[in-house]
Amino acid sequence: QVQLVESRGGLVQSGGSLRLSCAASGFSFSSYGMSWYRQAPGKERELVATITSAGGSTNYADSVKGRFTITRDNAKNMVSLQMNSLKPEDTAVYYCNVRIAIKHYWGQGTQVTVSS
Repeated sequence: QVQLVESRGGLVQSGGSLRLSCAASGFSFSSYGMSWYRQAPGKERELVATITSAGGSTNYADSVKGRFTITRDNAKNMVSLQMNSLKPEDTAVYYCNVRIAIKHYWGQGTQVTVSS
Protein backbone atom coordinates (compact mmCIF):
# COMPACT_ATOMS: atom_id res chain seq x y z
CA GLN A 1 0.00 0.00 0.00
CA VAL A 2 1.02 3.60 -0.50
CA GLN A 3 3.04 4.97 2.37
CA LEU A 4 4.44 8.46 2.82
CA VAL A 5 6.57 9.12 5.88
CA GLU A 6 7.75 12.63 6.62
CA SER A 7 10.83 13.42 8.62
CA ARG A 8 10.51 15.23 11.89
CA GLY A 9 9.91 18.96 11.66
CA GLY A 10 10.88 21.22 14.47
CA LEU A 11 11.11 24.61 16.07
CA VAL A 12 13.19 27.24 14.33
CA GLN A 13 13.68 30.95 14.76
CA SER A 14 12.45 33.43 12.22
CA GLY A 15 14.95 33.68 9.38
CA GLY A 16 16.18 30.17 9.94
CA SER A 17 16.14 27.11 7.72
CA LEU A 18 14.70 23.62 7.91
CA ARG A 19 14.66 20.67 5.54
CA LEU A 20 11.80 18.20 5.40
CA SER A 21 12.00 14.83 3.70
CA CYS A 22 9.39 12.30 2.74
CA ALA A 23 10.10 8.62 2.13
CA ALA A 24 7.65 7.02 -0.28
CA SER A 25 6.81 3.37 -0.84
CA GLY A 26 4.09 1.17 -2.26
CA PHE A 27 3.86 2.78 -5.68
CA SER A 28 6.02 3.55 -8.69
CA PHE A 29 7.54 6.71 -7.27
CA SER A 30 9.27 7.90 -10.42
CA SER A 31 5.97 7.86 -12.32
CA TYR A 32 4.18 10.46 -10.21
CA GLY A 33 4.44 14.09 -9.37
CA MET A 34 4.79 14.84 -5.69
CA SER A 35 3.61 17.71 -3.56
CA TRP A 36 3.98 19.32 -0.17
CA TYR A 37 0.96 20.86 1.54
CA ARG A 38 0.63 22.62 4.86
CA GLN A 39 -2.15 23.41 7.29
CA ALA A 40 -1.94 26.15 9.87
CA PRO A 41 -4.24 26.23 12.91
CA GLY A 42 -7.70 27.37 11.94
CA LYS A 43 -6.88 27.44 8.25
CA GLU A 44 -7.50 25.18 5.30
CA ARG A 45 -4.79 22.93 3.97
CA GLU A 46 -2.87 24.69 1.22
CA LEU A 47 -0.57 23.56 -1.55
CA VAL A 48 3.01 24.67 -0.96
CA ALA A 49 5.06 23.11 -3.76
CA THR A 50 4.87 20.49 -6.49
CA ILE A 51 7.44 18.66 -8.56
CA THR A 52 6.92 16.59 -11.68
CA SER A 53 7.74 12.91 -11.89
CA ALA A 54 11.23 13.39 -13.33
CA GLY A 55 11.85 16.53 -11.33
CA GLY A 56 12.10 18.74 -14.36
CA SER A 57 9.44 21.20 -13.33
CA THR A 58 8.42 22.71 -10.01
CA ASN A 59 5.74 25.10 -8.84
CA TYR A 60 5.35 27.05 -5.64
CA ALA A 61 2.74 28.98 -3.76
CA ASP A 62 3.37 32.69 -4.02
CA SER A 63 3.88 32.87 -0.26
CA VAL A 64 6.95 30.61 -0.39
CA LYS A 65 8.38 31.38 -3.82
CA GLY A 66 12.06 32.21 -3.61
CA ARG A 67 12.36 30.76 -0.10
CA PHE A 68 11.37 27.10 -0.46
CA THR A 69 12.78 24.50 -2.84
CA ILE A 70 11.25 21.12 -3.62
CA THR A 71 13.49 18.35 -4.91
CA ARG A 72 13.26 14.62 -5.40
CA ASP A 73 15.57 11.62 -5.61
CA ASN A 74 13.93 8.91 -7.67
CA ALA A 75 16.69 6.44 -6.86
CA LYS A 76 15.84 6.74 -3.16
CA ASN A 77 12.07 7.30 -3.50
CA MET A 78 12.32 10.53 -1.58
CA VAL A 79 11.04 14.05 -1.95
CA SER A 80 12.35 16.96 0.08
CA LEU A 81 11.40 20.52 0.92
CA GLN A 82 14.20 22.95 1.76
CA MET A 83 12.77 25.90 3.63
CA ASN A 84 14.88 29.03 4.03
CA SER A 85 14.18 32.47 5.45
CA LEU A 86 11.37 31.01 7.51
CA LYS A 87 8.68 33.30 8.86
CA PRO A 88 6.24 32.85 11.75
CA GLU A 89 3.45 32.55 9.18
CA ASP A 90 5.13 29.38 7.87
CA THR A 91 4.13 27.68 11.12
CA ALA A 92 1.96 24.72 10.18
CA VAL A 93 1.74 20.97 9.89
CA TYR A 94 3.42 19.98 6.63
CA TYR A 95 2.20 17.01 4.60
CA CYS A 96 3.75 15.02 1.80
CA ASN A 97 1.24 14.14 -0.93
CA VAL A 98 0.84 12.06 -4.04
CA ARG A 99 -2.21 11.83 -6.25
CA ILE A 100 -2.68 8.48 -7.95
CA ALA A 101 -5.66 8.39 -10.33
CA ILE A 102 -8.37 10.28 -8.41
CA LYS A 103 -7.10 9.49 -4.92
CA HIS A 104 -4.85 11.60 -2.76
CA TYR A 105 -2.47 9.94 -0.36
CA TRP A 106 -1.01 11.77 2.62
CA GLY A 107 1.79 11.36 5.07
CA GLN A 108 1.14 11.65 8.78
CA GLY A 109 2.21 15.29 8.82
CA THR A 110 5.07 16.99 10.61
CA GLN A 111 4.92 20.13 12.72
CA VAL A 112 7.03 23.13 11.78
CA THR A 113 7.00 26.02 14.22
CA VAL A 114 8.74 29.30 13.48
CA SER A 115 9.25 31.62 16.43
CA SER A 116 9.48 35.37 16.02
